[in-house]
Amino acid sequence: MTNFRKLQNEELNRISTEAFKKAPKLPVVILLDHVRSQNNVGSVFRTSDAFRIEKIYLCGITSTPENREVHKTALGAEDAVAWEYVKETRDIVDRLKAEGYRIFSVEQAENTLSLEDLAIDLDGKYALVFGNEVKGVQQDIIDRSHACVEIPQFGTKHSFNISVTVGMVLWQIVRPLLSTLK
Repeated sequence: MTNFRKLQNEELNRISTEAFKKAPKLPVVILLDHVRSQNNVGSVFRTSDAFRIEKIYLCGITSTPENREVHKTALGAEDAVAWEYVKETRDIVDRLKAEGYRIFSVEQAENTLSLEDLAIDLDGKYALVFGNEVKGVQQDIIDRSHACVEIPQFGTKHSFNISVTVGMVLWQIVRPLLSTLK
């Protein structure tokens, strides 16, 4: 039998919030397009902190970290990860496209790219759009995207919880980029 000892928090060598803000980030931003659950928003902050992404854009009805439920779920990650509220998702999509970001809407649509087939350019910049828990990403935003990415599913349900989706998609995208974090 193998011995495993659970590490204590002080053994994890986590960086401080101040160090996080100064540390290099992966060239990935997240856009939450009218996400209604504050708990999902908070979870996205924690996942974004873990993967050291650049920024989160909170669009439309998406709650900001001042919301008690977002703060409770984020566990302080909202203090480390840069974020911005933008009323209209299309405005930030257009701005990020002009800045050279590849826009990927995570959605079930015609002609989607399966997540495992997504090729990541180590010199690229990526904006990932995740939509409302019921309605998904707005069609107007899909139309502005470079591609739609879909996670293969094999069960009876046709969707994952958004916080689970963010974790899966981010891991697939950041894995090839990890070597760029120094």
